[in-house]
Amino acid sequence: MSEKTGLIRKVFRFLGNIISAIRSLISLIFVLFFIVIVAGLFVDDIQPMPERGALYLAPSGLLVDQRSYIDPVSEIFSRSNSRDSETLVRDIVASLDHAQYDERITHVLLDTNDMAGGGVAKLEEISGALQRFKQSGKPIIAIGDNFSQSQYFLAAHADEIIMNPLGSIMLTGFGSYSSFYKEALDKLKINIHIFRVGKYKSAVEPYMGNGMSPEARADRRELIGSLWQFYTSRVEQLRGLPTGALNDLVNNMHTNLVAENGDVAALALKQGLIDRVATRREASAYLQQILPHTNGDIDSVPMAAYLNHMKLAALNASNQRKPEIAVVVASGTILDGNQPEGTVGGDTLADIFSTIEDDEQVKAVVVRVDSPGGSAFASDVIRDAIAALRKKNIPVVISMGSYAASGGYWIATESDRIMALSTTITGSIGVFGVIPTFEESLNALGIYSDGVGTTSIAGMLQLDRPMTEQTEMILQSGVEHVYARFLALVANARETTPNAIHEIAQGRVWTGEKALELGLIDELGDLQDAIASAATLAGISDYKVNYRRKPLSVVEQVMMEISGNVHAAVSVMGLHSWLPVSLQRQVESVIKPLQILDTLTDPNHIYLYCDSCPL
Repeated sequence: MSEKTGLIRKVFRFLGNIISAIRSLISLIFVLFFIVIVAGLFVDDIQPMPERGALYLAPSGLLVDQRSYIDPVSEIFSRSNSRDSETLVRDIVASLDHAQYDERITHVLLDTNDMAGGGVAKLEEISGALQRFKQSGKPIIAIGDNFSQSQYFLAAHADEIIMNPLGSIMLTGFGSYSSFYKEALDKLKINIHIFRVGKYKSAVEPYMGNGMSPEARADRRELIGSLWQFYTSRVEQLRGLPTGALNDLVNNMHTNLVAENGDVAALALKQGLIDRVATRREASAYLQQILPHTNGDIDSVPMAAYLNHMKLAALNASNQRKPEIAVVVASGTILDGNQPEGTVGGDTLADIFSTIEDDEQVKAVVVRVDSPGGSAFASDVIRDAIAALRKKNIPVVISMGSYAASGGYWIATESDRIMALSTTITGSIGVFGVIPTFEESLNALGIYSDGVGTTSIAGMLQLDRPMTEQTEMILQSGVEHVYARFLALVANARETTPNAIHEIAQGRVWTGEKALELGLIDELGDLQDAIASAATLAGISDYKVNYRRKPLSVVEQVMMEISGNVHAAVSVMGLHSWLPVSLQRQVESVIKPLQILDTLTDPNHIYLYCDSCPL
């Protein structure tokens, strides 16, 4: 009996040891995995710098002022890695400005193949950095299989442009088109109740008819005409083309291509748009002839690696506590509450400004606004938080990105100086509200709403009931009140009268250049100019710049790193959407106006939003 007991004890002890060993192994794997992930957060793209070589500038995805936060689970099943789907404009500008004086950098090799595009103002900002780099006398070489309109704008700054013989340059001009839903909504028996102030406030027009109003058409035509004029004149100047050459080429593209037997590369070379036609192999051999190289490989450093070397150099510099200029980015639609990056949360930005307010090291603030607006309530929460900074004698400078319109301009009224790029889209000083009701749709299905209330407006916002005249009066008066407040804020900021602002408001949009003429901004300039202006207002010359952002927890950072690795495996297994990317984009463009109703949130259903801004 004792022998049997001893045997059982030995078996269980053996099994226990195995389980303990497995547990220890799993724990070790998790620890090692965690170390690798955390290390990856800090050592990505740290590569040796060549003694002499090219800065390889290859922006990918959209050009943005702030990367969008994508939760790890969504990123795993997205079609592309989110970290490759956006490139910060300030990273491109910083690398070019630093490389201009870096003796190790001999050239810039500009590869736009993976760039998806960006607003015209973002292209203008990068254009300034490219032109500053050219002043150093160092050449810029642009390569591309194909060039979209935005890709070609950057490539036009190069001393030499190389394109594939089967490539193309897609120059089409700018257009602004929307889908209109009035007839479809009538067929579905959906009633859209619209409240607005400003005859140019066109965000609600898709629900009002089957086409643009004359006011919106004229406003939109003038806007895109100004942007196209900037584009063509800048490219013609850079490429040494006669005035009007690009317009002539685009308008006669069909006959020009027929004359060249459909050979786009030959046409581009003949028209002076590019300098060399070469296959990938031919281009590689040519680049080895003109760029520094070792053992047949071009000596170059990617932008991400170069930026990390810049950061390391800054860490090795003096650590003395310098005065700080804080830069806060307000990028995306303005929504209530706390929101992830890529949108502007009213409470999120207010919290950031509150933190800055208590930081004695901060001597000035630059707010980079890149937003078409959104919630009126959230816009004022942000404006009020900026006002608290100014009351503590902290200067605030607004730097407008691609657009700072409607709610984006509401924010800008609380500042010491407003700066914009010449192609920034701003203004859109107008207000609207949209509420759909579905009583007729439901009635057609045999569904009815009935009940009692203590007052005549007890069910005023029930979407399954008709909207009463009282409710319409309440909502319209609220919209008119917000518009009057908007005019007063702008008039006070620009030292004029509400009536004078009303003449240039009513929802109309302007380029930065026109806004300067109208007195809506103080000066034309990019983000670097805004930072310099803030330093002048604060009376400091030696300072550091700190980009303030919504903090991510350690867990969020680790999960984002893990998701990037898992994403690759999911892509290999083909678990992404079956819908073609091109079709997804077409569907998105059609349903965009409907998405606005779902996206915008405001406790009072009142919005400051510019629908024509994201051109």
